[in-house]
Amino acid sequence: MRSKYFSNFPLLCQKLFFALGLFLSITLNSSAQSSDFLLLKRGNNSKSQIKYQVGEQITYKSAKLGYYVTDVIKEFTADYIYLSENIISPEDILEVDIRNKDRRNKTLGGLNYLLLGSGLMLFTVDGVNSLYQQGELTIDRNVSIISGILVGTGLALLPVRYKTFRHTGRNRIQIIQMRMN
Repeated sequence: MRSKYFSNFPLLCQKLFFALGLFLSITLNSSAQSSDFLLLKRGNNSKSQIKYQVGEQITYKSAKLGYYVTDVIKEFTADYIYLSENIISPEDILEVDIRNKDRRNKTLGGLNYLLLGSGLMLFTVDGVNSLYQQGELTIDRNVSIISGILVGTGLALLPVRYKTFRHTGRNRIQIIQMRMN
């Protein structure tokens, strides 16, 4: 007597091989496409490199215009960046707004929230603890000092962010074309 689970075994194998073939064709096809990007590089440190790929929004200040413009990257060639409203050379870019792109800003933001949250939590926990133990709201002097220092440090670090990438000195803007033919 055959089990009902193995009665459709050949059909199950066909579906499995079809799914595997579809997965491999999609994976190989996507890796064969071009992966061009714009690289903003500060010196030799790879942690401070920022990549902009096709389809991403970039805010830049050009030498010709003198003010910031936000545009979407459409294509890269060896010498030019094709945007939805403009064509620009990397040498013409003076600054790039990197507030939302630089991953170090996320680390600084996390540190700010950690300091602010821990200061407020310490203050709240001491207040709740005093209500529970003594029946009245009292805050210990040392707890309020430490809590104030944590909150103050968190507030002082809020404006510390990497805002712009200036195309001067060791800072370079390069078009990287990685094509597989």
